Amino acid sequence: MTLNHNNKTIMLTKQDVKPSWFILDATGKVLGRLAAEITKILRGKHKPTFSTFTDLGDGVIVINAEKVIVTGNKEANKVYRYYSGGIGGLREIPYRTMKARKPTYMIERAVTGMMPKSRLANAQLKKLRIFAGPAHNLAAQKPIEANI
Repeated sequence: MTLNHNNKTIMLTKQDVKPSWFILDATGKVLGRLAAEITKILRGKHKPTFSTFTDLGDGVIVINAEKVIVTGNKEANKVYRYYSGGIGGLREIPYRTMKARKPTYMIERAVTGMMPKSRLANAQLKKLRIFAGPAHNLAAQKPIEANI
């Protein structure tokens, strides 16, 4: 048995990769499952060249964010909380109110929560664009329709 010692592991760098862009339609999709797919694409886990320490992920455009759904009783019970920093500054906004005010925030918050807490993840999150309606202004990126 002979061993071939000429095999080399190829490590891609950010300069070697041109990110492509994907369009995901949120119509009728469950919030958490959609966020998991978006996270996978942003991090680059859908590619065989994935590495944890390099930004090899692609950009994601989400359209129809106001048509995302949640399962179970979450529409009545889910609450978004944030703290303003002042005394008594805890703000609580119910899911229905948030969906009416800022439908893009729900997807953004779900994806942010699924990403690692690092500078690399912050850079990868900059390649996420969310639109409430079916129109978007990113035709120059030549996005690919993704069906999930």
